[in-house]
Amino acid sequence: MKKTYDRIVDMRGNLLTVLAKDVSLGEIARIDKRSGEHTYGSVLSIDGELITLQCFENTRGIFTNDQVTFLGKQMQVTCSESMLGRRLNGSGEPIDNGPLIQGDEVELGSPSFNPVRRIIPHQQVRTNIPMIDVFNCLVKSQKIPIFSIAGEPFNALLMRIANQTDADIVVIGGMGLRFDDYQAFIDNAENAGSMEKTIMFIHKATDPAVECMLVPDMALATAERFAMQGKSVLVLLTDMTAFADAIKEIMITMDQVPSNRGYPGSLYSDLAARYEKAVDIDGSGSITLISVTTMPGGDVTHPIPDNTGYITEGQFYLHGGRIDPFGSLSRLKQQVIGKVTREDHGDLANTQIRLYADSKKAVERQSMGFKLSRWDEKLINFSALFEDRMMNLEVNYTLEEALDLGWTTLSECFERHEVGIKESLLEKYWPKDG
Repeated sequence: MKKTYDRIVDMRGNLLTVLAKDVSLGEIARIDKRSGEHTYGSVLSIDGELITLQCFENTRGIFTNDQVTFLGKQMQVTCSESMLGRRLNGSGEPIDNGPLIQGDEVELGSPSFNPVRRIIPHQQVRTNIPMIDVFNCLVKSQKIPIFSIAGEPFNALLMRIANQTDADIVVIGGMGLRFDDYQAFIDNAENAGSMEKTIMFIHKATDPAVECMLVPDMALATAERFAMQGKSVLVLLTDMTAFADAIKEIMITMDQVPSNRGYPGSLYSDLAARYEKAVDIDGSGSITLISVTTMPGGDVTHPIPDNTGYITEGQFYLHGGRIDPFGSLSRLKQQVIGKVTREDHGDLANTQIRLYADSKKAVERQSMGFKLSRWDEKLINFSALFEDRMMNLEVNYTLEEALDLGWTTLSECFERHEVGIKESLLEKYWPKDG
């Protein structure tokens, strides 16, 4: 039931306070301007009859006696197969000059899936990036961030994952993007031929903060609808720091008391409500979530990465243009390594990481001018090949190709008795000409 009120008592930034009653949190309202135009907002807080709205545009041009009509429904996104290949803003409106999306209306912010409907993660999501597929497997329904500092190629990494994944549908949620970043996502999808399975929700840096806050909800509500239709959906969000900063901006405008470093005390819940949408649905599809979290000043103890680490199941640590094998972790990789992948997967991955760690010490001894042993020279040779073949984010190997290349690399640098792998695996996988 629609209810109309015309007593606006306060306007600050994108926030508008109106005297009203019998409304609910998240309810959508239409503000009819005197000029004949209208804009929309959602209920952010209720204090008696003081109802604060987040407007999707600036409040400029609104008068205190303009009509505010509460529509009796929550924010929704229109979902259908026609979304594939489309680009939309944080309000769910097309920004690609295409027609309006036709389909079912899905409410944002619905509860996470009932645990009874969830199944234990047990299937790998392939990306054809060795540092993920071999060393830190991505598992269906996993929620995992990319921890990075500004300037690292995190968006390029997301694009490569979007191009090379075996997921049925890719949903990209961009927050606070510069125009060149936005255009790069478009060009990449078109050049790679992955546009037909990609949906983009884009908030540019010049767009209102409220749309930034809506992008993850739009992306995840869409992903849920496709997952319930049996699709394997990969959601890529960049950058959750922009999302948290938008929450902080709104909180400051509302004169709320800040918590750690100016962020709201609800930050953990705000992040968890989105990350917990990752799910493998019993008898249906799945949602796997990879997000970018840029760490201000590279500080992993900053509230955003700190809270994120408690919620998610590991992290990919992007450093020096590569996924750092020592800072990265997938807490679900044991669910698939050696179970749905080849029997040599675990031993081979562990051996390569152990030898690469040893090679770092050898490189340090070399830089300090110490005389190197024959073993040090082997380690340094292995280090160069490992970084070129496995840590390079530009490569595109299937898991099996990456495992075979790992064996080849070991055989080029070491004797088979030097690698510390059990004989049964050496007999089966060690290159015969090695």
